[in-house]
Amino acid sequence: MPFIQGIAEDSATGLLAEFFAADRRSWGYLPNLATTFGIRPAVYQAWRQLNGAIKGTMDPRRYELVTVAAAVELRSSYCALAHGRVLVDQELMSEEEVIDLALDPEAASLTPVDRAVTSLARKIVGGAVDVADQDIVALREFGLSDEEIFDVVLAAAARCFFSKTLDATGTTPDAAFSDLSQPLRDALTVGRQIDGPVEVAARTQTVASHPPESAGGDEHHADPVIEGGLQRLGDTVAPRIAQKMKPETLGTG
Repeated sequence: MPFIQGIAEDSATGLLAEFFAADRRSWGYLPNLATTFGIRPAVYQAWRQLNGAIKGTMDPRRYELVTVAAAVELRSSYCALAHGRVLVDQELMSEEEVIDLALDPEAASLTPVDRAVTSLARKIVGGAVDVADQDIVALREFGLSDEEIFDVVLAAAARCFFSKTLDATGTTPDAAFSDLSQPLRDALTVGRQIDGPVEVAARTQTVASHPPESAGGDEHHADPVIEGGLQRLGDTVAPRIAQKMKPETLGTG
């Protein structure tokens, strides 16, 4: 049980009810993270916008790689499980590679650029004040532009906000993650335990596993709910972002 009671699906109204419906379509069930962030719908809306804006400018594999590296360093089971599953389901990395990344990132079989990117992400999580000029220079030498490096910084820093909010409220990973293979599930469960039963063989599936393109709560289909939410945000920034981004780049987790 979370330390702070979230908003029940049948209690959600207005824009929050629309977001819950979009999450259910994307995930195949209502994820625990949604009911927690439902306490402050405007914050949940802003997170979806921010996360979508960051992800929208990054190579998909690099975004997921940075996110998993940051989540493991944060000991965030929820985010590690969600985005580790994306890497495997979308065939961006093998299951064995994701396990190695979670268990021993220094020894994982990564390309030199991937190793530098994940190293920067972990250093940001561990203490951003320790990031030095040579960390940035190393990425430039691998051919990354300053804009691409900034994307890595944004993805890692934003993950700190999201993961820490979930863990500080006692929000546990969804029971649906129990359907991952045991080696992958065990490697990515770096903090809080999965909600409910964890033995797949003893578990009756009651929710649909969301498809790879929406794993981790990142929606990849045009959703009028997101568009409508941005229009109602009521500031001058959201409309500019909405004009530059496709709605499908916005995501929840």
